[in-house]
Amino acid sequence: MPDIKIFNPDTLGKPLGQYSQITRVKASEFVFIAGQVGASPDGKVGEDFDAQCALTYANIEAALKSVGAGWGNVVEFTTYLVHSQDIPRFMAYRKRAFPGFFPNGAYPPNTLLMVDRLVQEPFLIEVQTIAAL
Repeated sequence: MPDIKIFNPDTLGKPLGQYSQITRVKASEFVFIAGQVGASPDGKVGEDFDAQCALTYANIEAALKSVGAGWGNVVEFTTYLVHSQDIPRFMAYRKRAFPGFFPNGAYPPNTLLMVDRLVQEPFLIEVQTIAAL
């Protein structure tokens, strides 16, 4: 098992959402999961932002399980949004979902970036993930 410590040092201030400032990891292996989008395995795109969030994180969970990992192995996210107006919806989704994914309340660092568009026009969110094994 990797030794993963997720924390917020007093010198950096409180995070602005459901993430932490630092992850310190001792691991034998890292897993880099390509950005996942809001589509089901059969290619059906989520009809709205919340549906795409749910599909995106379901895809991440499936990728984690495929290598024998789970949410507790995640050490970092990078999130890409197409519309800045979706930031409040993104924060609300994470507030609802993350306590189930990370019951200990230690949320991995997340960098949030705004982009012009994703690989296909209908996609509103993409999340890249790094995990430690």
